[in-house]
Amino acid sequence: MAAEPDDMRPVASRAELDEEGRLVVTEDGQAIALFYHEGEVYAVDNRCPHMGFPLTRGTLDDGVLTCHWHHARFELEAGDTFDPWADDVQTFPVEIRDDEVYLDPDPPRKLPPNVHWRNRLADGLHENLSLVMAKAVVGLDDAGEGFHTPIETAVDFGTKYRSAGWGRGLTTLGCTANLYSQVGGRDRRRAMFAGVREVADDCAGEPPRFQQYAFDNRDLSKDRLKSWFRESVEVRDDDGAERCLLTAVACLDPEAVAEIVFTAATDSLYLNGGHTVDFLNKAFTTLDHVGWHGDGEESNAAKVLAATVDQLTDATRSEELSSWRTPIDVAELVFDVHERLPDLVAAGDGKEWSEPEEFVDELLVDDPEHVVDALTGAIREGASQTELADAVARAATRRVAWFATNNEFADWNTVHHTFSYANAVFEATQRTDATALYRGCFDAAISVYLDRFLNSPRAPLPTPGDSDRDPADVREDVLACFDEQGQVNRAAAFVSEHFDAGGDVDDLKRVLGRGLLREDAGFHTIQNVEGHFARHDAADDEWEQRLALMAAARYMAAHFPTRRSNEQTFSIATRLHRGEKLHEAE
Repeated sequence: MAAEPDDMRPVASRAELDEEGRLVVTEDGQAIALFYHEGEVYAVDNRCPHMGFPLTRGTLDDGVLTCHWHHARFELEAGDTFDPWADDVQTFPVEIRDDEVYLDPDPPRKLPPNVHWRNRLADGLHENLSLVMAKAVVGLDDAGEGFHTPIETAVDFGTKYRSAGWGRGLTTLGCTANLYSQVGGRDRRRAMFAGVREVADDCAGEPPRFQQYAFDNRDLSKDRLKSWFRESVEVRDDDGAERCLLTAVACLDPEAVAEIVFTAATDSLYLNGGHTVDFLNKAFTTLDHVGWHGDGEESNAAKVLAATVDQLTDATRSEELSSWRTPIDVAELVFDVHERLPDLVAAGDGKEWSEPEEFVDELLVDDPEHVVDALTGAIREGASQTELADAVARAATRRVAWFATNNEFADWNTVHHTFSYANAVFEATQRTDATALYRGCFDAAISVYLDRFLNSPRAPLPTPGDSDRDPADVREDVLACFDEQGQVNRAAAFVSEHFDAGGDVDDLKRVLGRGLLREDAGFHTIQNVEGHFARHDAADDEWEQRLALMAAARYMAAHFPTRRSNEQTFSIATRLHRGEKLHEAE
């Protein structure tokens, strides 16, 4: 049906179009391609929706318009693409009046922008198409949907299309969601792009996940469900554990569910090299962002937490590893504490613990029994789960900050896993006061002990002092360190100098965020930076705050620069959204 006359504008003569077969006209700043094909006139956006190549330089045959840059194909009349990686091309109503071609340069869109970009994000996730996801994130942000829609869409996808459930991708998404508010400007779009991209990559080629059902009985107590869940995890019964957990989500409040989950996660020692508790913590963090209940029939908590069960039932248990059994049986030391915990907690009941000045140093000694004695003594004196977890996380931060670069490069991951586990235990104590979280403190502290050789010798850290440099110049130096390999100690020195110069720490975080998000940062690097930002925010002491960001900068400098291929994709998506050219006309 023709558009209303007032919407139509004359743009070209019919004779000229008939002679040339195709023309480019400009209306309201947009280039529109006119085609005369099989006796009809058609108008489409001249920019290929894939990467902006002029469609008038393509091929038209049998009603199909093919772009010559990447061979994207479009059905000419309605603009639908044959190739999901390309997106549909916008078409415009046309009429012929008195040998003139008229068109409407602003027809109604098929879908509102937010709906269109949400659908395209889902397409990108399903097909693992980085450019499509980048365009969608940019488009959603421009439509005012920048944070919530990407994370909700990626959570829906990631919990359905990976049979093993919660993994690296969704954990990265949780990290980038936490970073979102701490990075600046366009880096927020980069953060969401990094998160959804990792979800798609983690699910690529995987079979879908089929969720179990909650029990019909809604009168089950927390203690009974916890007992059943722990037993199911112990015998590696993933179906039984999932049904128990789904029932707990349906019956209990979030704090009680967290108690059940983290109790089971600490029945065995340091599951999956520390990943399990960190992944569980990020699952709860993600629920903070998307909401526990959600808008659909199934709660967000059900689909998110059910997806974590395999992280418990299929986990490697560190008591099964020789490193925890020989030459010193540290596993037995920790299991002995498990048995003593009720008495230790009872002894500390009603007391207020004041952390000794050298307490963190006590956790860094070359004697696991001494470490265990320091922790048990603190519990007897009334140390809470949060207080103890915070101290252990500070000890773990030192292992990263002191990491000696004469070690194998892969050993950065070893100290990182200890840190991410310790920080996850600390954050879990904000969700539940379950006594079991004391056990996580011992796991983390023993891992800190096992990492001691990676600080031999300790890497030098700058001494706090004074600096009269402009903090902005110091931040430029921090960022420049990530352009050259091996600038580990220099990066830490510049972070410390930024504190000496009185720079705004939020500005420093934004620069570190920029350094992270412009790279092809790996999963562990994103985890590490997000975790150290959280450590900074949890610390009251200025040295601890400084140490957390120095540790992050050292880890980043060890892993950068990368090829920055994802930044190139993001830049292309941004330039296309602005209407810029990616090519030069002949």
